[in-house]
Amino acid sequence: MRKKCEKCSVELQDQSDAYICVHECTYCETCTSEMNHVCMNCNGELVRRPKAGAQIVSCQLS
Repeated sequence: MRKKCEKCSVELQDQSDAYICVHECTYCETCTSEMNHVCMNCNGELVRRPKAGAQIVSCQLS
């Protein structure tokens, strides 16, 4: 996971709220809001980045 916002260069910790696109461009929460959740590099949707150590919960498809 990247450690800096690609727009403002703020440091992002593993547990920081951050957002990524499909190419893993990484932005802080403030910049993401200012960009309306659209990546400035690829115009893709920005979604919340998973936090390191987060537990994955899945369900079985039947």
